Amino acid sequence: MSDEIKFWHLRNHQLFWVLNNSQVKQLCIITNFKRAKKGEMIDFGDNESSRIFLLKRGNLKIVQVDEEGNELIVDIIQKGELFGSLNLDKDESIYEYAQVLTDSVVLCSFNTADFERLLAENPTLAISYTKLIGFRLKRVKNNYSNLFFKNTKGRLIAFLTDWAKREGRFTGNQVSIDNFLTHKEISQIICSSRQTTTKLFNEWEQQGLITYSRKEIRIKNLRELD
Repeated sequence: MSDEIKFWHLRNHQLFWVLNNSQVKQLCIITNFKRAKKGEMIDFGDNESSRIFLLKRGNLKIVQVDEEGNELIVDIIQKGELFGSLNLDKDESIYEYAQVLTDSVVLCSFNTADFERLLAENPTLAISYTKLIGFRLKRVKNNYSNLFFKNTKGRLIAFLTDWAKREGRFTGNQVSIDNFLTHKEISQIICSSRQTTTKLFNEWEQQGLITYSRKEIRIKNLRELD
């Protein structure tokens, strides 16, 4: 990828709007760009090799694996969002990685130590970074709250509502979402069985409230799902 393309990829991201052109050019020096295909796993590294990623195109899922090998999808990352080694207080008993959900993705990454120095040198950038991370942590917190306070149907509705707001195309009350998740993956996200998730989708389809395919989810009216 040419330096000019790298420059405009970074220049157009809201996180770096606070930097001048000269600072963005310097940022290009410490930035690596990568393309990945559907199903590919992306490791965040550890210690000196840890990295922070910025997704430029496509979608990823963030998966946590505990000491017993149990996997949990904790977030879906979309274009423009940050992920990776975002904090220093990492629970060493939990391994976390990303996996590509769409046909291909484009992402850029920074060595964590280099990025921390950049933030220390640019307080305004540090504030922008903190805000972006805050939005993501708030979403993850809401997901965990749903696990405790909503039943399976409520969690699925909450997930579809959030997904629609983030990536849906609205026409009046109807919303269409490009689908890159299987029933199994949706079940993992809302901590349900695949059978229960499939049953709920089938019931909504029979009622004419939703149309589900591997490529698209079309919802007549989100409020009518409850």
